[in-house]
Amino acid sequence: MKYAILGFVWLCAIFAGFSAVSALPAFAVDNMQSTDAPDLTSVRAKIDAKDYAGALVELRGLAEDNQQADVYNLMGYTLRKTGDYKTSLTYYTKALELQPGHKAAREYLGELYVETGEMAKAEEQVASLKQLCPSGCEELEDLQKAIAAKGGN
Repeated sequence: MKYAILGFVWLCAIFAGFSAVSALPAFAVDNMQSTDAPDLTSVRAKIDAKDYAGALVELRGLAEDNQQADVYNLMGYTLRKTGDYKTSLTYYTKALELQPGHKAAREYLGELYVETGEMAKAEEQVASLKQLCPSGCEELEDLQKAIAAKGGN
């Protein structure tokens, strides 16, 4: 979608001249590269200390300014840890829309499904992780452990 918008703007510039481009509305386009990602060190420290309220305050500010999978994933994780499963699901979904191969978001979404008793959906995340890391990875192992601890496969 963002590339279609950029293509449209570019074509407008070519056909209508650059003065017409300045009259076009500004579109919010996320071209953030991983090197431009916000510093999440403070958020991760708060999460490690189980200061979920503090992490949420910081993450909400970051989410307003950054449409970035890591921010949305940590927002989902923090909300899940506070028991807000519905909103947590929304943020995991946003993270995966931006980056379908985000392994941590797949793991945490699977853990959300385990916590809410939706084991078939948790297994879908296991299948996705197996495709993302066929030789295995920490995210896959952690989700499988969570499923096993709940009495699943």
